[in-house]
Amino acid sequence: MPLRTILVCLTHASSAPALLQSAAVLARRDNAHVIGLFVTESLVLYPGIAVHVPEVSFEAFIASQQAEAKEMKEIFETQTRAEDFPAEWRKINSENGFLADSIIASARHADLVIMAQEQDDGELLQLNSLHERVIRECGRPVLVIPRNYTAKTLGQNIVLGWSETREATRAMHDLLAVAAPGAKINVLRIGKPPSNTLADHATNDLAAALARHGPQVTVVHRDKDGEKIADILNKEAFDMGADMMATGAFGHSRTYDFVIGAATRALLKDAKLPVLFSK
Repeated sequence: MPLRTILVCLTHASSAPALLQSAAVLARRDNAHVIGLFVTESLVLYPGIAVHVPEVSFEAFIASQQAEAKEMKEIFETQTRAEDFPAEWRKINSENGFLADSIIASARHADLVIMAQEQDDGELLQLNSLHERVIRECGRPVLVIPRNYTAKTLGQNIVLGWSETREATRAMHDLLAVAAPGAKINVLRIGKPPSNTLADHATNDLAAALARHGPQVTVVHRDKDGEKIADILNKEAFDMGADMMATGAFGHSRTYDFVIGAATRALLKDAKLPVLFSK
């Protein structure tokens, strides 16, 4: 099924052009409707905390939000003006001060959500927890674009990180909407390779189901051999010349992810290619 609505979450001027370029690559193919979403924040004061905020501070905060919204709109219009696909600028206010709530509400009406990779300079700490909430709660696939990445193609050569989990199954079906006609999909299964790959019926059935939609599908087994899953995905995708990865997200409990760490968090932080996350 082709993409019809793409929501691009614009959170920082430095990442906006790359996000819109990625959206354009997909929208041109399917003539999808692209929505550029910018959420203005509210200055939240918590009950029980006696803090006097001068009126001038409120005015300065509102002025900074308006200036940022204007800059984002200019970037959006510059990037989409010459395109044939429909494009819509949307600015909304986060009434409760949480960006995630506003983004999640808008994301539920989209086929695909596009977000920028986490900041690595500590400047926007709130954004670095934003991805997890959006991926966990919006119910839609989220394509995360790496820092300083310029997409020339998307969905022509995909690496699917596969395991027999609900999240990976969701990713398998979600990527079909993003995959280009005749795409090449490498189903990467990480773990001890079976002695007889033909006996890996679950993975082979998955590959056959994907191939019935038209892509060229290959099953690849890689031993974990002490390496981190995110590192293996990154390396294999690079070696295969992939233009994106797809994987299930946050398959463990929050406690496990916090104490042990998770492949999802590592990919959100360090992936070198766009990653489609499904939950």
